[in-house]
Amino acid sequence: MPLLERHPEAKIVRLQLRQNLVLKHLEPAQWPELEPLLEVADYPKGERLEHQGDRSMEQYFIIDGILKRVVSNARGKEMILRFAAESDIDTSYAAWRLKTPIPYSIRAVTRVRVAKLSMPRWVQFLERHPSVKSVFEFEIMKLMSEVMAHTITLHLLDAPGRVQRFSRKHAALAGRLPKKELASYLNLSPETLSRLKRHGKI
Repeated sequence: MPLLERHPEAKIVRLQLRQNLVLKHLEPAQWPELEPLLEVADYPKGERLEHQGDRSMEQYFIIDGILKRVVSNARGKEMILRFAAESDIDTSYAAWRLKTPIPYSIRAVTRVRVAKLSMPRWVQFLERHPSVKSVFEFEIMKLMSEVMAHTITLHLLDAPGRVQRFSRKHAALAGRLPKKELASYLNLSPETLSRLKRHGKI
C-alpha cells in the first residue's frame, strides 16, 4: 500500500480525492499536510476493510468502487446498513470518539480503491483544522441519519415502497449493485426484487 505521494497514479488519485465530499473543502495549504498521511489501497470484491468488534480503526475516502457497512449478530445473521461509492467516505469515527469497539464491518461490494489513514492521525489532522472537522462531523451526522432512516424504512414501508425509496434516494447506485446485495439491503429475496424490477419499480 504505497503512500499517495509515491503512488504510480498519484496525479489521477489527487484529482479524484479533490472531488470527495469532505476533502473538497480543504484549503490548498492543507493538502501538503494531509497527503503524506494517506495510503492508497486496493481491495478485491468481498474483502473486509474493518472488522466488527475491532479497536484498530481507519478513515476511508473512496476513490473507486462500492463499500458496504454490515452489522452481524452472534448467529451470523447480517444486516447491511449502507452503501458508499466514489467521492463518499466510510469511517469508524464515532466509535473512536466513544472509545468503543467498531460496531459494524466495512466490506468491499466491488473491487475498491481507497485513500486511507489511521483514525488517530485523522483525528489529529481534524483538531488542527477546525473548519475541516466541522464539515466532516456534519457529514457523519448525515450518514448516521441515513442509516437510521433506512432502518425505519424497513419497518414502515412495504416491499415496493422500499424499492421505490432506494431508487429515488440512490439512483446512481441502483444499477451498479449486485442483485443479491441490493435485495439483502432492502430485506427482500432476490426473486422478489427481480419481480419488482420487471414491474418497473426500480
